[in-house]
Amino acid sequence: MGEDVSNLMPATELVSFLQFQKVTHIKLYDADPDILKALAKTKIRVIISVPNNQLLAIGSSNTTAASWIGKNVVAYYPQTVITAIAVGDEVLTTVPSSAPLLMPAIESLYSALVAANLHNQIKISTPHSASIILDPFPPSQSFFNQSWISVIQPLLQFLSKTGSPLMMNFYPYYVFMQNKGVVPLDNSLFKPLKPSQEMVDPNTLLHYTNVLDAMVDAAYFSMRSMNFTDVVVLVTESGWPSKGDSKEPYATIDNADTYNSNLIKHVLDRSGTPLHPEITSSVYLYELFNEDLRSPPVSEANWGLFYANSTPVYLLHVSGSGTFLANDTTNRTYCIVMDGVDSKTLQAALDWACGPGRANCSEIQPGENCFQPNNVKNHASYAFDSYYQKQGRAASSCDFKGVAMITTTDPSHGSCIFPGSKKITNEARTVVNTTSPSNGAGGSRLISFYSSRISAVDKALKTFLTIIFSILLYIPFMMF
Repeated sequence: MGEDVSNLMPATELVSFLQFQKVTHIKLYDADPDILKALAKTKIRVIISVPNNQLLAIGSSNTTAASWIGKNVVAYYPQTVITAIAVGDEVLTTVPSSAPLLMPAIESLYSALVAANLHNQIKISTPHSASIILDPFPPSQSFFNQSWISVIQPLLQFLSKTGSPLMMNFYPYYVFMQNKGVVPLDNSLFKPLKPSQEMVDPNTLLHYTNVLDAMVDAAYFSMRSMNFTDVVVLVTESGWPSKGDSKEPYATIDNADTYNSNLIKHVLDRSGTPLHPEITSSVYLYELFNEDLRSPPVSEANWGLFYANSTPVYLLHVSGSGTFLANDTTNRTYCIVMDGVDSKTLQAALDWACGPGRANCSEIQPGENCFQPNNVKNHASYAFDSYYQKQGRAASSCDFKGVAMITTTDPSHGSCIFPGSKKITNEARTVVNTTSPSNGAGGSRLISFYSSRISAVDKALKTFLTIIFSILLYIPFMMF
C-alpha cells in the first residue's frame, strides 16, 4: 500500500485482511500508531522501522532514542508482538551522507531497549542494498565495498554481540536484467535445472541452482572475509514485478507467479543454501499491494500480490505446503488465449464461445468490468474461462481449435474478475468489509537498491510505512 495506492484500507480493515490471508509476519516502514494498535492481540509478528530522515535526531541524542523506544515500542509491547527494529533503509547507498549516524543511532536505540529490559526480546539491525557486496559471483570471492568498512565492521560486531541478523534486500530480478545472456532466466525463477545449467563456484565447487541462494551465500562469504561467522542473513526484501513497459519484457504475471511461488516452496523446504544447508534464511516478499498511482516505469506499480481492493493480482501455486495465503491455489486453473493466435481465428472462437457455447459474456460488453482492454484477445480469454469453468474445468473444454491453454495464473485484472476467481474474491471481500472502520492508514512500499528508485525513497520514508507478506521460518537462535 502507501501514498501511491488509491483507496487505502483503514488500519483495522488491513489487519483483518492480514489475518484472513494467514499472514503471521509483517514489516513496517515506520511505526505507525494506528497499525500497531490494530495489531494488538493478533499474534502477528512485526518489524518496525526508523525512517532515514529520523537518523540525525536519534543518532545525535540518547534522550531522543529513548523517547522513540518509549513511544513506538514500550507503548505497544507485548500486546503487539514487535520482534525487531530496522534502523533506516539502505542508508549506505541511498543517503550516504547519513552513514556516520547509522551506528550511533543503532547503539542509542539498543541502550534504550536495555533500559526497558527488552533487548533480549527485540533485535536491532539495518537493511542493506545488495550493491554493498562486490564481486557477488562466484560467492566465495565476494567482499563488502571497502569504502563502507568503517560502518560495516562495527555493525557486524554489534550484530554478533546481540544475536541480530544482517538484513539484506535481494532481487534476482535485477540481477537477471543487468546480466541478460549471462544469468539464465530459469536460474532467477527457481526453475528445475539440468546439472549442466547449474552455476558452479570454481573455488568451492558448490553448485547453485538459483540466484537467490548465490546472493545469500555472497553475504556469508563477505562476512567470513571479515572473520564473522555467527551472524545470520535475513532477507528483508525479495520479489518480482508482474507488469513492465517495453524495456522490461520479463516483468510478467507468469514470471512473478513463478518466482514468488517457487521462492515460498524453496524456503519451506528448509534446504538452506549450498554454503549453509543447515540455515534457512527468512524472507519477506515485496510487496503486499500494487501501488497503482506510481509514476513510470510501469514495473514500479506492479510488485504486489494483491490490488488495493484486495483482489489477487495472480494466484500463487505452492503445491503441498498448505494454504497459508488465500491466493495460494495449487488446484485452481483457468482457460485463456494462447500467445501468437491471429485475430481472425480468435474472433471465430470467441463467437462460438458466446453463442453455441453459451459462455457468460455479459462482463465483456461495453461499460462492464471486463470490457477494457477492448481487444479480441482479452474478450476471448474471459469467454473461454467462462465456458471452461461451466464445464467443470475439464481439460478437453479448453481447446477452441488450438487457440486456448490452461494456466494456474489468475488472469483477473483490476475490477475485472474472471469466472474462475469470483468465489475466492468474494470471500476475501466479505471478511474485509465486516471490519469496523478506522482512521488508520496503510503504508508505503519498500525501495530496492536500484538507482532508478532512489528518487522516491525520501518522500516515501517521511510519512508512510510498508507492509509485506512474509514467509518466515523458525531459526533456533533467531525469531523475527
